[in-house]
Amino acid sequence: MSAPRRITLAFTGASGMPYGLRLLESLLAAGAEVHVVYSAAAQIVMHQECSLALPAQPREAERVLAGRCATSAGRLVVYGRDDWLAPMASGSNPDDGMAICPCTMGALGAIAGGLADNLIERAADVMLKERRPLVLVPRETPLSAIHLENMLKLARAGAVILPPAPGFYTQPQSVGDLVDFVVARVLDHLGFANALAPRWGEERRRGQAAGPGPL
Repeated sequence: MSAPRRITLAFTGASGMPYGLRLLESLLAAGAEVHVVYSAAAQIVMHQECSLALPAQPREAERVLAGRCATSAGRLVVYGRDDWLAPMASGSNPDDGMAICPCTMGALGAIAGGLADNLIERAADVMLKERRPLVLVPRETPLSAIHLENMLKLARAGAVILPPAPGFYTQPQSVGDLVDFVVARVLDHLGFANALAPRWGEERRRGQAAGPGPL
């Protein structure tokens, strides 16, 4: 049996924390081992948007997130943002992919500039240099020319810039449907099969498979 895929998931202090929590739940449900790291600002936004208090201590945060996601011990590991001995801090032991969801413009700019002043930035830098999947889910609109230039720079370096802009062709019925649309796209780019949102053309294909109805 092959080892579970390891994914780094970072939360920063941008709006969009429901996407991050749903992504965490979905990765765990897909059998991944998830390594979580978050900024101090993310703790504030997590409480504001999801009514979830993330402790500063990694072990306590593991307990809170594991309880929220109903996962087994060992599948979710939380690292401090200054833990330079974490596996994703080195290209000799990188995780299989990384998502920053949500991603502040500050974090995005730091990564675009090649900075690595904390574990989030360092892990992202490792993903780029090792040519591993890196998905950035930026904060809400609007975006300045500086933000767009940084995004273009990262896209050229190999990152996937995935704005949380849900499609409406699926006729979403709830906020949860909108969240799932975006999370499904993140999972796609990390290489995880999922059925969180309808796929374009699926309904037509299913209809063709069923054949014509009774005459």
